[in-house]
Amino acid sequence: MTKALRGDDLATRLRERHPDAVVEWGESDLWVKPESILDVVKFLKEEPELDFNYLNAISAIDFVECFEVVYHLTSHEHNHSAVVKARVYGREDPAIPSVVSVWQGADYQEREIWDLMGVRFLDHPNLKRLMLWESFPGHPLRRDFEDTVQY
Repeated sequence: MTKALRGDDLATRLRERHPDAVVEWGESDLWVKPESILDVVKFLKEEPELDFNYLNAISAIDFVECFEVVYHLTSHEHNHSAVVKARVYGREDPAIPSVVSVWQGADYQEREIWDLMGVRFLDHPNLKRLMLWESFPGHPLRRDFEDTVQY
């Protein structure tokens, strides 16, 4: 069975290399600054003791005051997993760096989040709608979607 790394253990390791990246942690998750996400996931993948070589999923949650982007990671070598989160503020143009350069599997997942939630992934190689047509008005999984659409 895969062992979930504790948030405080992950925070301790991450603070050695990126001291300003960690915002807070829970029992089984870690929050980082959104502008630091690319450096953080590169470290998590390239650090031999961690070796998070697999991105299980990226998702986003609309909490109205912010969007939370959640990364589920697995190391096949060490049989452990981690959950890394970043809070992205702003309703007009929420943005976070893309992790496609670290895991190619992030491509469609980031495009889906952009399409349905409106969180833009900076430096994504092909950020365009995945499920809806290009002229679709808004992002349907946002809590304020009904308020922003004009039929």
